[in-house]
Amino acid sequence: MTSHEFYMNLALENARAMKGQTDPNPLVGSVIVNENRIVGIGTHLKAGEPHAEVHAIRMAGEKAKGGTIYVTLEPCSHYGRTGPCAMAIVEAGLQKVVIATLDPNPIVAGNGVKILEDAGIEVVVGVMEEESRKMNEVFNKFIVEQQPFMTMKAGSTLDGKIATHTADSKWITSAEAREDVHHLRNEHMGILVGVNTVIEDNPELTTRIPNGRNPIRIILDSTLRIPMDSKVVTDGQAATWIFTAQTYDQKAKDELEKRGISIYHTSGITHVDPKDVVRILGENQVSSVLIEGGGTIHAAFLENQLVDKVEIYIAPKLVGGTQAPTFLEGAGVNLMQNAVDLENLQITQIGKDFKFTGYPKYKRELD
Repeated sequence: MTSHEFYMNLALENARAMKGQTDPNPLVGSVIVNENRIVGIGTHLKAGEPHAEVHAIRMAGEKAKGGTIYVTLEPCSHYGRTGPCAMAIVEAGLQKVVIATLDPNPIVAGNGVKILEDAGIEVVVGVMEEESRKMNEVFNKFIVEQQPFMTMKAGSTLDGKIATHTADSKWITSAEAREDVHHLRNEHMGILVGVNTVIEDNPELTTRIPNGRNPIRIILDSTLRIPMDSKVVTDGQAATWIFTAQTYDQKAKDELEKRGISIYHTSGITHVDPKDVVRILGENQVSSVLIEGGGTIHAAFLENQLVDKVEIYIAPKLVGGTQAPTFLEGAGVNLMQNAVDLENLQITQIGKDFKFTGYPKYKRELD
């Protein structure tokens, strides 16, 4: 590992520690080095607060002058809720800037580097670029497409079942795997399920880890038949948004809104249109969503090529039963050659279970 990689890796580790805190902003870490000594470290903590470079510069003080700053993402060049970090670097008297990757944000996109170079600062780009891009996969999609990064999560038996034929589903996976799911929830702005999950399980859809945050609870309910006494309606632990079709019950809508529930209409006549869901979420600055629905919900998003990432927890159990539900249903593909492959697959053992993480590769054009 070169010295550039050593310091950039430290910046990346600090940035990753903030996962789930900064959205819709990116994860960014920064390290300042002067005369082979670390004199400043900074991490972006929350949207609207100072960026990583500013924290590092403040820590370094006068020791920043003449030093090198390592930053995991191109320093910003525009005025938003905070000032431009590129100018802060110039004013601090830093001599060299090492950047993992350029900012995909069209407002920045090379402008930060230009400010630095115009000020006579040496700039190096591309150190641990792949690691930085993967760390900010959510931000990279959202800032360009204005749509949330959609992750499909399921826990199933080895034969693909998410419940028995009698609808018993507690518990398929181990306690360790279920704790890992709560960390996933903590990292996402929203968690999405269908109304059947609410009716059958009455879940809280919250994050049960120390200092965890509860995501927005997103329910797909075409007619607004959600029970008024369900936890997502009554407990007040997190915001609940319900997406409905054109055939919704007006009386139920009025009652839900009276209880503080947000209702969003999609263009579907009898079913919620998943494309509208993704669009509306993006318009409301929701940058990441964990889909935890049943087989029908998962199929609706996958068949519309709206799933960006898949997290499947497989328990070494066999259930069987033609009527036992699976985590992916819907129409399915007609030919094996059209099956969705998972790229960059990672397999991790958690307790007795295995987590499969991959990125769908769609092989056909949508109609």
